[in-house]
Amino acid sequence: MDPRDEMDPLQLEMLAQAFCGQLMACLDECARGRKGLFSEYEHLGSEAEEFFWPEAARLRELALALQGIMAQQEERNALCDEFLDLCSMHGESHPGERKLARSLLERIERGEVGAQPDAGKLPW
Repeated sequence: MDPRDEMDPLQLEMLAQAFCGQLMACLDECARGRKGLFSEYEHLGSEAEEFFWPEAARLRELALALQGIMAQQEERNALCDEFLDLCSMHGESHPGERKLARSLLERIERGEVGAQPDAGKLPW
């Protein structure tokens, strides 16, 4: 990597802290029942208005940007990676946003983010 492309470590840390703070606030709100943190509901058309959550949309954008910057620095942010993994979950294996939010909050509090869950056992 060209040294001119490297980001100041302090700036990278500030970006990671901003992401973490916003994520915690959104997770708390989602755990209390608000929908739209882990995915967009645009496919629902006019019904999606009740799920419109601009902070969650910005958080997903920030997570993607942070992940890209970290990859350029050949680093990772486990919290960001796990959040984006949960955002990509669809179908029958999706337990619901409220349950995902509660589970991720509990994993963060226990310091388990970034650790592999027990084989065959989903963390939620």
